[in-house]
Amino acid sequence: MIVPRTMTEMWATMGSTIGSFMFVWAIIHQYCPYEVRLYFGKYTQRITSFFYPYIKISIHEYAGDRLKRSEAYAAVEAYLSINSSKCAKRLKAEMAKDCSNLVLSMDEYERVKDEFQGIQVWWVSSKVMPPLQSMYPQQERRYYRLTFHKRYRGVISEVYLKHVMQQGKEIRVRNRQRKLYTNGSGNKWQIYKQTMWNHIVFEHPATFETLAMEPAKKQEIIEDLVTFSKSKDFYARIGKAWKRGYLLYGPPGTGKSTMIAAMANLLNYDVYDLELTAVKDNTELRKLLIETTSKSIIVIEDIDCSLELTGQRNKKEEKSPDEDKEKSEKETGKEHHKEETSSKVTLSGLLNFIDGIWSASGGERLIVFTTNYVEKLDPALIRRGRMDKHIELSYCSFEAFKVLSRNYLRIEAHPLFDKIESLMKETKITPADVAESLMPKSPLDDAEKCLSHLIQALDEAKEAEAATEKADKDASRQNAQAATKAAEGRAKEDAAQPQENSH
Repeated sequence: MIVPRTMTEMWATMGSTIGSFMFVWAIIHQYCPYEVRLYFGKYTQRITSFFYPYIKISIHEYAGDRLKRSEAYAAVEAYLSINSSKCAKRLKAEMAKDCSNLVLSMDEYERVKDEFQGIQVWWVSSKVMPPLQSMYPQQERRYYRLTFHKRYRGVISEVYLKHVMQQGKEIRVRNRQRKLYTNGSGNKWQIYKQTMWNHIVFEHPATFETLAMEPAKKQEIIEDLVTFSKSKDFYARIGKAWKRGYLLYGPPGTGKSTMIAAMANLLNYDVYDLELTAVKDNTELRKLLIETTSKSIIVIEDIDCSLELTGQRNKKEEKSPDEDKEKSEKETGKEHHKEETSSKVTLSGLLNFIDGIWSASGGERLIVFTTNYVEKLDPALIRRGRMDKHIELSYCSFEAFKVLSRNYLRIEAHPLFDKIESLMKETKITPADVAESLMPKSPLDDAEKCLSHLIQALDEAKEAEAATEKADKDASRQNAQAATKAAEGRAKEDAAQPQENSH
């Protein structure tokens, strides 16, 4: 095929023109001051806006100092997940809540068309890359851009965007996948991350039906949780932040962590497992709170062991000068190293985290503390208004045992139940120990064998308690005898002193 001379000349001229333009643009970009280019670009955009018939609206994932992910961005992302799966050519796939279906959404730089009341609009998924010469690692800033004709400004801004927000929120509720969050270790790079929380899918199967607890107490907790979840208007009317504190306390193995999982499954809430020792200071603790979402449970397990927060107000007063003198140089060096590496979160910072001004950001949150030794906690930390409901999880009762037997052995009654009930009245055993005894260890283990294991464990616990009581009594008797002998010795010395003085 022979290309006409005129066509060849045209392409040659066009190529030369484009090459010249690119050369001039490269020279301007390299040698023209940034301020001049910025000034030129600003006014060029203003001039073209008079002739450009379309309006663009950008919805960014993060605004300001990246303190919290934009709810509008999340709603648009959910809304477009339905429309984009039908017409977009490049999609992202994520697992849905039931882990069997994939949810499709737009990939970066993809463009889709939407129609509303006969009006066509275009959505583009894009992102702003951080500068390469930055000395700190930064994440890209993602956003959605909506483009529409300027004649439809009123319909789009007043009706269409509200439609997108409403539909997006409904889709998010349907496809919501509950998550278990944990905070990373505080370091100097943390502020440049998109979020201070890491997460996995929350898949804990515990429910209140499987929880080993007395039915009346269980029902009381369920009613309290459900009432809280439906009390948005009530909290607004009384002028309080929509949150509630729960203190779970009791011996180890009584089901405190299982209770939290059951609460999350009942209310369909996310769980934020806050590790205080990984929080650098009070400021970082506040940022972590801001990044939590509504419909969530913020958990601090073993609060008495997390930091030196218990009894801080009295420790400094009770410390005597002699104790300071007894410290060796080695211990002082260890403490200095600990101060450099440990968290600087204070009791005051934690109290403000629970019910300070910042605690009102968001809403519909539960704050749960767990402890094995409630008496060690500062009274200000667990007072009503901070920890509104105190729930004691104690040793296994017979009613709780019947729940476990139904879960593990699928039986409601057995001839050995009477003996087990009698033993449980005489000894203390945790639900964890009962569950371990009822767990079949081989395919040949039936209900009777598992119940026999439990009876054996109860007998051993009873004997151990008796031995402990006997040892305590013997120790008390020996201490009393030693005190009596010491008193008699002092009395003899006092009686002998006047005789020596008379001589």
